[in-house]
Amino acid sequence: MGFARTCSVTLVGVEGVVVEVQADLEPGVAAFTLVGLPDKSLTESRDRVRAAVVNSGGEWPQKKLTVGLSPASVPKAGSGFDLAVACAVLGASERIDPRVLSDIVMIGELGLDGRVRPVRGILPAVLAAADAGFEQVVVPECAAAEAALVPGVSVLGVRSLRQLVAVLTDEPVPDEEPQEPDRPDPLMAGLRDLGGGAITGMSGGPGRCDQGHDLADVVGQHTARTAVEVAAAGGHHLFLEGPPGAGKTMLAERMPSILPPLDRQASLEVTAVHSVAGLLPPGRPLIDTAPYCAPHHSATMQALVGGGPGTARPGAVSLSHRGVLFLDFSDC
Repeated sequence: MGFARTCSVTLVGVEGVVVEVQADLEPGVAAFTLVGLPDKSLTESRDRVRAAVVNSGGEWPQKKLTVGLSPASVPKAGSGFDLAVACAVLGASERIDPRVLSDIVMIGELGLDGRVRPVRGILPAVLAAADAGFEQVVVPECAAAEAALVPGVSVLGVRSLRQLVAVLTDEPVPDEEPQEPDRPDPLMAGLRDLGGGAITGMSGGPGRCDQGHDLADVVGQHTARTAVEVAAAGGHHLFLEGPPGAGKTMLAERMPSILPPLDRQASLEVTAVHSVAGLLPPGRPLIDTAPYCAPHHSATMQALVGGGPGTARPGAVSLSHRGVLFLDFSDC
């Protein structure tokens, strides 16, 4: 009989909840039971974890295995529990010292070959771990920069389960090929390539959420520019009226360029929302400028306010937090 526990984090909206992952091994017919209100993707972690452990050179315990996710009353979603489940099982089978695992939070999806893949919401997950008093976090290597934004937390970025096991057992760390760059999430990467950072499948309606324009590029439009500057200075709402081609969109999408840079707390808030949505720009773990979001006039309610099947995704209102939300009804 063996028992081990470690921790991971589930997301409820854009807030993280620390979850204790417990693994218990007992004599009996070999079976793997996962309890604690897991969703479909988390239930499938049984097969991912088993294959990852075996393909990483480990031995899968041929006993009755029960993995519990506590608190059991909180729904768990996503594949980010894979790393914690694998290490808890290895701890219960005494491949890893269980005492080493109890104070570590682990977040990451496992491939069948044992590679650690990134998941959405690393920043809010690490923030929740820090608020709960944890000081050590393990994340995919490509998300280590995002996790390191949280002060007071020691971040270990790993490329594979083999590397993590080696670190936890004080063995030589094997060399692994780095993950291909700019591929944190194939779905969201594909949506981002649709032009200007398009957002479609996430929230049920087409839209745009991008930056890069400067109000200094505008020639003329003195009255409209004054209105934009006053609204930006005072944090006011702004109503732009005029015929198509008058310059409403041109002025609105340049409004973020005259907003002040986000302070540290605001940057973490904005980055957390975009992290949950899977829309963090590659190589830019911290968003420190005001975001701009312009959903299409045909966008659904879910696209505007967030939602969707399973775990709710941020909508345009949330993605424009601390920035500019432009609602254009000229084409209606």
